[in-house]
Amino acid sequence: MAAETPTDDSLHAFEEHRPVLMGVAYRMLGRVADAEDVVQDTWLRWSRADRSEVREPRAYLVRVTTRLALDRLREAQSRRESYVGPWLPEPLVTDFGPTVPDTAERAVLADTVSFAVLVVLESLSPLERAVFVLREAFALPFAEIAAVLEREEPAVRQLAARARKHVEERRPRFDVDPAQQRDLTERFLAASAGGDLDGLLALLAPDVRLVGDSGGKSKAPLRVIESAGKVARFLRGAAAKDAGLGFEFRFAETNGAPALLALVDGKPDALFQLGVSRGRIQHIYIVRNPDKLQGLL
Repeated sequence: MAAETPTDDSLHAFEEHRPVLMGVAYRMLGRVADAEDVVQDTWLRWSRADRSEVREPRAYLVRVTTRLALDRLREAQSRRESYVGPWLPEPLVTDFGPTVPDTAERAVLADTVSFAVLVVLESLSPLERAVFVLREAFALPFAEIAAVLEREEPAVRQLAARARKHVEERRPRFDVDPAQQRDLTERFLAASAGGDLDGLLALLAPDVRLVGDSGGKSKAPLRVIESAGKVARFLRGAAAKDAGLGFEFRFAETNGAPALLALVDGKPDALFQLGVSRGRIQHIYIVRNPDKLQGLL
């Protein structure tokens, strides 16, 4: 049977599920631009499909999106082996919107899109990552995930258990109180910009880790910096070197948590996000790769 010509109804059905498709693709790939490309390719397939054969549009679209994302993820993993310095996800401005009114559901969505979790997902196999995303973020039944991946359900359950164990063992544990995170972020900005070493040390956990992502295209540490003393001295030195650049700072919410966006001449230069545990800063994520900052304004 020939494919159907796209109609207003088919476009409406696709747009209704676009947020879910974007959510799946971004969690799979960690790049906004790549996720948008996958969703666009999904639309092209949907627009050419024989929709009289499609009983459940959401299941069909999620299946297509996941398979396209898997193909792109396998290609990306080989490229990331030559990435300069640590890799962090592309920051995603998060607004889960009125379709997710439940606080618990918002917490799950925010958690599965956090920097901490996405960094750990990089160490999973593509299939493990797909199963984890579909199960943990979107609560798909194992039978549906098996259909998406064309695997037997017992195999999918094993993948899910292995992926969940891997993530639980390796992910940092952060507090999720937005007000506390915002307060610490404001105090972190004041101490960093002022070169206040004692102020920074009062905010940092003793075993704090600073991870900078430049992709070799900007200034950022090429290795993870660990311990409060080393991190505080690095931040004070960086602030002194950049003092003449005329930074403007704005608060934003990215990846489900408060973040600090630094701009120079109106253009994003760096994004800072803090991982907070027990009232102290445990992780500092700094994204300075310009390719990953373009979508923040």
